Amino acid sequence: MQTILSGIKNTGTPHIGSYLGFYLPLAKLYKEKVNNSTDFKLNLFIPDLHALTVTKDTATDYKRMGADTMQNLKLYMACGIDFDDPNVTVYRQSKVPAHSELCVLLNNFTGFGELSRQTQFKDSQQKGDDVTAGFFDYPVLMAADILLYGATYIPTGEDQRQHIELARDIAQRFNSKFGEIFTLPVEYKKQVEFAMQEEPVRIMSLSEPTNKMSKSVTDPKGTVDLTDTPEIATKKIMSAITDSMANIKLNRLEQPGIYNLLQIISIFTNQKLKDVEAKYSGSDRYGDLKKDVAEVVSQFLEETQLKLNQISDAEVYDVLARGEAEANLIANKTIQKVHQTLGLA
Repeated sequence: MQTILSGIKNTGTPHIGSYLGFYLPLAKLYKEKVNNSTDFKLNLFIPDLHALTVTKDTATDYKRMGADTMQNLKLYMACGIDFDDPNVTVYRQSKVPAHSELCVLLNNFTGFGELSRQTQFKDSQQKGDDVTAGFFDYPVLMAADILLYGATYIPTGEDQRQHIELARDIAQRFNSKFGEIFTLPVEYKKQVEFAMQEEPVRIMSLSEPTNKMSKSVTDPKGTVDLTDTPEIATKKIMSAITDSMANIKLNRLEQPGIYNLLQIISIFTNQKLKDVEAKYSGSDRYGDLKKDVAEVVSQFLEETQLKLNQISDAEVYDVLARGEAEANLIANKTIQKVHQTLGLA
């Protein structure tokens, strides 16, 4: 069986942008490719070591990551991924020591120049961010995440493209020297095709529609968190920044705020974007569109919060115990193979 690998960092509160852009497409991929399949299995992990690469202000912020982990895992379950499916393995990155060890080993087959050319590192450096060695080495740890399990497909956004390509480069370099030790993930174009998305979903901030809605950015007015009440969400949506053109058209460049609202209602109601545009085309009343978006988002929040409240922490910990035992068995076999290859056995 081919392995699909996916995870999202346990930092911050998930919002409708992360739900529509990550959780919902992953749930669709699970239902169509993994459930009852004899061809694919899904490794679903919490990359909590990656979460440490983002510097936090206080000790309390670090301790909060445990609660964020539980919240993320419950959301996977709420969006339709069956954790009792034998084709699904759920685990925390930090509870499989082989991730850290393989990262250390692969560092010896990775160039300093390769890492310094990574876009995310260069962007953070130019902004004057507090760039740690962990952040600089993030792509090698990601390569370890992938190569430990022979993952073929890693559904992810364009921002992770370089990291997947680097994982392929490291694996090819290692294999050319020692033989076929690692399975290579497929190239990025095939990754996108496999994920059944012509282009990744990008839900933008309601207050700054040219910026992506993000957990890592303080933007309370522009972000609808999954913990928001329907009333709070409605207030944010009704205050969304649009434009003064008084005409609803599907134009991402000229009307990013309107495009964003049309995209949100399109995905939540499972309608084609052009069909949603046609419903509102020619209207100069943005308020009607905002009311409709607020209604579907409020209904989603009510249903999702009800599902999340019905999932106990104990249920999630039971799933993690099973998954982490399985993940350690598979990962340790890979480490043993690498040890033998490098003369460490």
